[in-house]
Amino acid sequence: MADVYINAKFVGTIDDPTVFVSEIKDHRRKGTFPLEVNVYHDTVAQEVRIFSDEGRSRRPLIIIREGKSLLTAKHCEQLKDGEITWFDLVRQGVIEYLDAAEEENALVAWDEDNITTDHTHMEVTKGSISGVTASLVPFGNFMPSQRLIIGSKNQKQALGFYAANYSLRMDMDANILHYSQAPLVRTKVHDVSGYGDHPSGQNMVVAVMCYDGYNMEDGVILNKSSVERGLARSTYYKPVSAEELRYSGGLIDEISVPDKDVKGYRSEKDYSLLEGDGLVYPEAKLSEGDVVIGRTSPPRFLSSMDEYNLSAATRRESSISLKHGDRGVADFVVVTENEEGNRLVQVRLREERIPEIGDKFTSRHGQKGVTGVLVPQQDIPFSVSGIVPDLIFTPHGISSRMTVSHLIELLGGKVGALGGRYVDGTLFESETEEDLRTELQKLGFREDGTEVFHDGRTGRQMLARIYVGSMYYLRLRHMVANKIQARARGPIQLLTRQPTEGKAKEGGLRLGEMEKDTLIAHGASLLLKERFDADKVVVPVCEKSGLMGFYDFRRNGKAISPMFGENSDLSNIEISYAFKLMLDEVRSLGIYAKLVLNNKY
Repeated sequence: MADVYINAKFVGTIDDPTVFVSEIKDHRRKGTFPLEVNVYHDTVAQEVRIFSDEGRSRRPLIIIREGKSLLTAKHCEQLKDGEITWFDLVRQGVIEYLDAAEEENALVAWDEDNITTDHTHMEVTKGSISGVTASLVPFGNFMPSQRLIIGSKNQKQALGFYAANYSLRMDMDANILHYSQAPLVRTKVHDVSGYGDHPSGQNMVVAVMCYDGYNMEDGVILNKSSVERGLARSTYYKPVSAEELRYSGGLIDEISVPDKDVKGYRSEKDYSLLEGDGLVYPEAKLSEGDVVIGRTSPPRFLSSMDEYNLSAATRRESSISLKHGDRGVADFVVVTENEEGNRLVQVRLREERIPEIGDKFTSRHGQKGVTGVLVPQQDIPFSVSGIVPDLIFTPHGISSRMTVSHLIELLGGKVGALGGRYVDGTLFESETEEDLRTELQKLGFREDGTEVFHDGRTGRQMLARIYVGSMYYLRLRHMVANKIQARARGPIQLLTRQPTEGKAKEGGLRLGEMEKDTLIAHGASLLLKERFDADKVVVPVCEKSGLMGFYDFRRNGKAISPMFGENSDLSNIEISYAFKLMLDEVRSLGIYAKLVLNNKY
């Protein structure tokens, strides 16, 4: 006896749940029941739950009957010849989709060699345990799962050829890699997903070694000459837009070159890049503060009307200019309308990005790092055959992270480059390391992938053989040009009188509690004092009451005690404005915060 639920709704009871569940599955495989129906038998609670609603994650499995797979060699031949499709196998009852509930009643075999009479299903492929992006990582079964996840995430951030019509699109923060290449070491998912049409990396010659400590802490060293020849070079696109907004009273913005009588007019030099229609001309070089789109707006308030109350109002300047730190070339201009019918102008900025110190690179195995230094080719170590690496990777990043797949890809990339073929690195179904070693030896190289190197600066032979090969490296969108931030002086916040936060607001870098502790550990007391007075303020404090005084401008700006008036001595004290703000807020709660003054010396 078992209760039956359909989509969590009780519908009745049955006497033999095992037969009932088996009949439902048979009808589904024959096609008399919808393929979306799943059934789960809970033997502990004595319940049969049938699910047919949407929103359930389901995955395909090959059906096993009496210890044999229903997928035969004949099916595989028909699939190759195009006689049948995947959906034909589903309709024939060879493959079925299980949800998380029904999978509790299934015993899934890894492959045909491990099938027993107890198994109910078999994996379609061994690599189906991972998702699409994780399946793009070659030799992914030779690394910890955490690194596999990091590697799959990094591939989403890589620069590449994301769309064929990128030159016609107005995408925010778009990056195009100039010479994107197909990887030499690939998986079967690369072909299925069409990765070759939209690659996002380059095959680089990578040497695993140290070089003057510039690649410590996951840093990478780039060959400056390779970069000058176009390695990892990209273009960054960013749109700037303006709209002719409509206001009450029939007033409207106007995109044009502002007249000199407009309120807030800048100077003729600021508008020098604009053409007659108020838009910047194509291929104009723009930098911070340059006007990209000229625009004037009606006055904000009625008080902006002239004193004679004429119908003609003084328009104000509202042009769009480049923000702090922005620069580029005006790539092309689009004039159109938005959904509301307002005129919309978009200007796309283009900026060439050449790899520099601080730019982020990664392999497909979660081994990410920033560029430590760019070294001229004549100073980089080279092999006896004259091969100069494009990138030098630190060996200390391998041992603790156990990314053996990183080393195998180097070996496979070397075999692929020398043999002129693609190397299969599919999850659990890849070419073996032994086969790659054997092929590398047949190609005339050492089977362990190492070579004798010479120091480029001295010409002397290095004591150790260097592990070198070809690897598919990705340049990530985290570039130092987008993130570098510094200021000597600039705007402050109105409330706390401290520097603003953020690159766009010309803000500073916060010196926090932990940074303060490091300065204390160094004994840099004067530096501490200098760093923590960004909001320094001098306030008069009453020596009797301990309250902050105020300046009475009716008495020529004399400092007055709020409790004793002029009958008390006041001392000027340097404090942080944030502390003064806290005292004011505490005082608003009715708490008497008394400042006790002592002689400084």
